[in-house]
Amino acid sequence: MHGRDTAGRVHDEPTHAYRSPYQRDRDRIVHSSAFRRLAHKTQVFTGTMGDYHRSRLTHTLEVASIARTVGRTLGLNEDLIEALALAHDIGHPPFGHAGEDILNECLAEHGGFNHNRQALRIFEVLETRYPDFPGLNLSREILAGQQSRSDKLRPVDAGGRLLEVQAVDSADSIAYNAHDADDAVELGMIDVNELDASSIWRLASVNARRRYANLDAHQFRRAAVHELLDLFIGDLIKASRQRLAEVNPSNALLAAFQPHALIASSPELAEQKMELQRLLFERVYRHPIVLDQRARAGAALREMFAQYVADPAPLPRRFLAIAESEGVHRAVGDYLACMTDHAALEEHSRGI
Repeated sequence: MHGRDTAGRVHDEPTHAYRSPYQRDRDRIVHSSAFRRLAHKTQVFTGTMGDYHRSRLTHTLEVASIARTVGRTLGLNEDLIEALALAHDIGHPPFGHAGEDILNECLAEHGGFNHNRQALRIFEVLETRYPDFPGLNLSREILAGQQSRSDKLRPVDAGGRLLEVQAVDSADSIAYNAHDADDAVELGMIDVNELDASSIWRLASVNARRRYANLDAHQFRRAAVHELLDLFIGDLIKASRQRLAEVNPSNALLAAFQPHALIASSPELAEQKMELQRLLFERVYRHPIVLDQRARAGAALREMFAQYVADPAPLPRRFLAIAESEGVHRAVGDYLACMTDHAALEEHSRGI
């Protein structure tokens, strides 16, 4: 997708003297309040468990790194990829998917809650950094990419899915598979040898030992994670090149409207990724410590939601304005979703 072919922005703006449309999008995302808050939002493990594991922000940066590598190798638009990657998780509430589940439950009769849809609200409504328009006024390509994630439609039904969007989605999957395994071992939730139940981890382990001799346990895990990323990314690039050569789309839109993703892993590796994901789900995401923290965080968020719905007066002025225009439930959902883990726990401890 070339910047010169952009569909523009909802609110027209003159072109910039030395930045492409997608460079401007990237900068607007990076300088937003919502992006900064990702540093203190849960990816999988909360901040109370140490300082090694990923936050929502470090995960986002790792996705951007992987996606840019894939995009550069395949000749895609690296600026657009970077902006899409930095934007992809910006709608997450505190406490990761536990927080999302609770807000979706609380808002069940008021449109529900989904972090991908919430990202669009941030981009179009909640961020107020410019005097000339609400939101960040991002390029339509960024908004469409985020919309396609929230709707989970086929490409033809979602208005097309640009190759750059597909690259970011694949990079996201790669990042959380590899790095959640790394974090779980570091935190002692799973032994590195237990990961051998996954065939792709076994192969990464063999490659690490073949490449390096006399590694201690810490060095071995790091080397194995690097090999795992190499396997994932190498397969993604190879399989995507083959699909692109077979379809040979003449422009970005033709590529976007294919019935199946062109930027995706091979079927063989996709199955191996699913095998690792199932292992992580059983042994890590359902670990008693994780479940206990999810339950505690969820209870706090649920209580705060009920209290603010009953008495919204303490809400900041801009959320009171949303309550008047869209209802108090949506306003409270927006307010709580904006919070970091620490801010939510602190406010809950004060009995708010």
